[in-house]
Amino acid sequence: MTRTQWTLVGGVVVLVLGALAWTFLRPDPLPQPDPGPAPTVLGWTPQIDLRAGDGVGGLQEGAGAQARFADPYGVAVGADGVVYVADAGDNNRIRRLWPDGRVETLAGHGEGWTDGPAAQAQFNTPSQLAVDAAGTVYVADTGNHVIRRIGTDGTVSTLAGDGQPGFADGIAAQARFNGPMGVAVDAQGRVYVADTWNDRIRVIEPDGQVRTLAGGDAPGNVDGAGVGARFDTPVSLALDAHGNLLVADLYNNAVRRLAADGTVDTLVADGGLISGPMAIAVTHDDVLYVSDINGKLVQVSAHGHAVALVGVPPQPRFSRPTGVALDADGGLYLADAASYRVHHLHPAQADAPTPPPALIGPAPDAPLPATGGRWPLDPQLGWHEVVGTLGEVRGSFKGESRHHLHDGFDIRGDVGQTVRAVADGKVSTPFAAWSVGDQAEGLSLDRIRYIHMKVGRDAQGRAFDARWPQLLDEDGKLERVRVRRGTRFAAGDPLGSINRMAHVHLSVGASGFERNAVALGFTGYADAYAPRITGVEVLDDADQPIKAGPEGRVPVSQTGPGVQIVVEAWDQVDRNLPRRRLGLYQVGYQILDAAGQPLQGYEQPRFNIVFNRMPRERSATVVAYAPDSGITVHGSAVTRFRYLVTNTVRDGLVETGRWSPEALPAGEYIIRASARDYSGNEAVGPRDLKITVVP
Repeated sequence: MTRTQWTLVGGVVVLVLGALAWTFLRPDPLPQPDPGPAPTVLGWTPQIDLRAGDGVGGLQEGAGAQARFADPYGVAVGADGVVYVADAGDNNRIRRLWPDGRVETLAGHGEGWTDGPAAQAQFNTPSQLAVDAAGTVYVADTGNHVIRRIGTDGTVSTLAGDGQPGFADGIAAQARFNGPMGVAVDAQGRVYVADTWNDRIRVIEPDGQVRTLAGGDAPGNVDGAGVGARFDTPVSLALDAHGNLLVADLYNNAVRRLAADGTVDTLVADGGLISGPMAIAVTHDDVLYVSDINGKLVQVSAHGHAVALVGVPPQPRFSRPTGVALDADGGLYLADAASYRVHHLHPAQADAPTPPPALIGPAPDAPLPATGGRWPLDPQLGWHEVVGTLGEVRGSFKGESRHHLHDGFDIRGDVGQTVRAVADGKVSTPFAAWSVGDQAEGLSLDRIRYIHMKVGRDAQGRAFDARWPQLLDEDGKLERVRVRRGTRFAAGDPLGSINRMAHVHLSVGASGFERNAVALGFTGYADAYAPRITGVEVLDDADQPIKAGPEGRVPVSQTGPGVQIVVEAWDQVDRNLPRRRLGLYQVGYQILDAAGQPLQGYEQPRFNIVFNRMPRERSATVVAYAPDSGITVHGSAVTRFRYLVTNTVRDGLVETGRWSPEALPAGEYIIRASARDYSGNEAVGPRDLKITVVP
């Protein structure tokens, strides 16, 4: 071997030996920095899973799907994945939902204010919750006007407040709050309070001192520093990653930010997707989740872009989403108080099978409030005239005759007459009274809304008692009636006096899930009158009636998109004035042969229009009713009910449809209308329309 060859071989050996030495002797690679949580996806499609609650109000422990709540208002998620639920109403307990789906009571029994061991403690209308890293649970105990603490051993203590509504800073035991609803806790042990009816944000320091961070002695909407800022009914709090406190400012339709230096600014202003924020949660990268009084869940990016994840058609909507809390994976727990349910929302998997429709809303057959047959007017156990029923078409003040569906039950009364509670109830929402001075002024008491009255005051405008705090403007004019969440009323208590509308409107059930109030059962109410059908017709593609031919039969083409069938009908109830026309409970149709025998599939009427409960979609009005429905002439006293029976509005469903005779042989047939009232009376009148199916 030549010297050159040896040199090359030696070089290779050196290189190999060097590489081996580096392999064994090189230092360990530098550790890579933790990338942290992934950025929050914007506008994700949620899958809504029911975690607890069967949609019926009550108290029941056990498996989530069989558990029952009375008013599951606030939620908080512990580090161990346990979900805590403030269950108010008649339960007044703090419940916990374990990761395996079990529901049990953590603390509380019955309504009251008692500290001590979990099983002996009492709360009064707990609202929002917070949990610290150690597992201590903090409770905004609204009805007791205090902030409570539940230790990891289950012991309940009062952190601050003396139990009397008012305003006072200072030593915790002497401090006063006014219906506090929101609570949050930071890593240093400071507990922040949304002092709702004081319109202030307070803090309880670790040494027990209570002080005001922001807000003044009157509600308002003012950014600024400390007590110079103004809030209006703040109901929920959340801390972001920078130490800022975010505030759901209900009556201002805004999300506000309280910085560590005490300055307040507005993150989300009135006029967007959010209408009356109820609860708020914030991610590590400043994305907000806000629920509102209209049943929406809205995501707001750090740059202010808002998108509704739930609650805008074609998405479903919740009834009253009062609590939201993030889990460790970026999903959300949501308490839907008026539906008695707790849901888990997480991103839907693109390649997963389509899940069944989300189980949202109260159970459709849940028991109604126990009224004992009472009417909302004196005599409560006597007869009153009914002037409106569920599902009737209503117009607008701008001339639209098919503007909305009537969502309740109207009882005629004299202007100034006292409106009384038909059942015992507890105010469950912080937005219980609205529209002071307007024709639609009303009150929400538990599951019943009373509308068209001066809320909490007699015909002269005087408040009935201390349960009806009045907010006056600078000129001494009544601006609002602020009924606190947790206020109780007994059946027969005065709730208001009838305003210029000369009737009281009862709406029963959660908003968007109203039930037919006739089912409450009113003393002396009877309906022995058969509804009256006044006409049947079919409409073409331009919504125009198809005219009959020379032989009195309406030609219907075998081909094409089909036709819409319209049934015009109305009802009346016993002892009503003859001119008082009411809407029908259910309307449908059959197809018969020329001899009057039902065709296969039409042995029974197809009742596509059934007003057993309110549909959620606003489009339901024009789906249920044909053109020329409603009061179509200014000053007319007669409402026309023209039902589009080939469409579907029933059981909460809203769908359009047509009848197509393409499978029928050409020839003569009969369309027969059917209609019934809530009492089961079958309609009479000219209900047959003779048609000819033509090629």
